[in-house]
Amino acid sequence: MKIRRAEKKDLQAVDRLLSEVLEIHAAIRPDIFVPGTRKYTDEQLLDIFADDARPVFVYVNEHDEVKGYAFCIIRETHNENMRPITTVFIDDLCVDEKARGMHVGKSLIAYVEDYAKKIGAHNVTLNVWHGNDKAIGFYQKEGFGIQETVMEKIVG
Repeated sequence: MKIRRAEKKDLQAVDRLLSEVLEIHAAIRPDIFVPGTRKYTDEQLLDIFADDARPVFVYVNEHDEVKGYAFCIIRETHNENMRPITTVFIDDLCVDEKARGMHVGKSLIAYVEDYAKKIGAHNVTLNVWHGNDKAIGFYQKEGFGIQETVMEKIVG
């Protein structure tokens, strides 16, 4: 088992896992997410895989099969009223449903945290949809707390 940057050979497996996440979100928020669609084209995924500002880490088993991923975005904050900080934002994290409970997610989080430390980041952040209770519980168990809250009022 190891974690490495995503490569072209991982395209099909990553796309399958992206679909798993999409279906979870579509079940929670059918007013926003469209089931059966794709978040990225293959070309977009390959561009992301090659972008050092948006590293994608994959957890692979001994057969080099992808069992989970973490899409990250390196964010720099430079505002007059805020300290300049580097954040590693986990844009998307998924563990293959057949590999859940095998510490794949925990390993990916630890890897991203180590990566953040190596690049001198201040923090690791992520968003989680309200209603995704399993994910919320997992992230809390991994030490994540609320930084800010986004609220909405549906008007249409």
